[in-house]
Amino acid sequence: MLVFATPKSYPAVARGVRTRVLSTDCCDEGSRHLYVRLGKYGYQSDTCGQGPTCMITRLIYAFIFALLLGLNVGRPAVADHLPTSNPATFVRSLLESETDFGRAKLAVDKFIGPSVDEAAVLAEIDGMVATINKMLGTLPPDTASTSMEKMKALRTFLYEGGGWNNGRPFQYDLSDPYGQQPGAQLLSNYLVTRKGNCVSMPMLFLVLGERLGLKLTLSTAPLHVFVKFTDDATGKTWNLETTSGAGFTRDEWYRQKLPMTDQAIANGVYLKTLSRREAMSVIATAVLDNLIAADRYEDAIAVADVLSEAYPANAYTLVKKGTAYYRLLDANIIKKYPKQSDIPADKIAYANDLYRANQAAFAKAEALGWREPKLN
Repeated sequence: MLVFATPKSYPAVARGVRTRVLSTDCCDEGSRHLYVRLGKYGYQSDTCGQGPTCMITRLIYAFIFALLLGLNVGRPAVADHLPTSNPATFVRSLLESETDFGRAKLAVDKFIGPSVDEAAVLAEIDGMVATINKMLGTLPPDTASTSMEKMKALRTFLYEGGGWNNGRPFQYDLSDPYGQQPGAQLLSNYLVTRKGNCVSMPMLFLVLGERLGLKLTLSTAPLHVFVKFTDDATGKTWNLETTSGAGFTRDEWYRQKLPMTDQAIANGVYLKTLSRREAMSVIATAVLDNLIAADRYEDAIAVADVLSEAYPANAYTLVKKGTAYYRLLDANIIKKYPKQSDIPADKIAYANDLYRANQAAFAKAEALGWREPKLN
């Protein structure tokens, strides 16, 4: 006999799209002094009135700089070597690869949007790294080589208007606070519009920082992603809120603005300094969201299992898996048979399996301390 009552479903809002604009008054005492003033680096715009000649010079500079860094300019994109026909295999291959964060993010973006030009985005990223190093080159070598100064230069490059970014700093997208517009979380879109959300903004910071040699990883709060930065000189790890100028942000502030249980923190659901594999799984979570949006629920469940292997405490993956089971139940049973008495006998076991799987996924997330966030 059919036993399911009311299955659970998680809102369609993808991780990070509900983020609020974060103010800088959340910073640790004294951290306001780490904001870089405009003009500190003595770096001026490359706009010189020489038109194409100036552009060619910049491209040559970026190419030479990339060679010096051993970035393998022209190397085939990661997505060219990953099996995209099977989403779970694609994600597993990505997690097991030794690729950098930038190529991993672009492989995920191309899976979601096949028209994404990985090579063009990578070239732009390389040029951005070259510019940041040029900024650092105006400082004394001992200062420029520190991880803190590199982080501050990256922060200035992204969020302060100046010659380094042609007066177009990257900003939080107030016109799409939920990041629900098509392509809103793609790096390529963020680079063009300079407006992002709490997926695209920490991802770009992470990608650029890794190429600068910074110790960065990701962390999460309810429906939010941010960056963790470890200072080489002190060994201290800081939260960087990339939707608000990458300001230093205390755990307590996240807990106040995005309520979470003590249990969730203790179990590594939130505020954890993620391992590289765990951070890669957060990057790949976009594949899971995309599959659910495309009604590919079986594929979504398989991907959720792969992601959970890499990051068992990722409650977001668990509740999305539960949601996929609910969508299957809704599409194949509930909508076809409004009354339980109408369900054919040969469908009852299937319906019960979907219901139990839905309940089990949410129960596992709740056992980790996850609670459904309140959507404003």
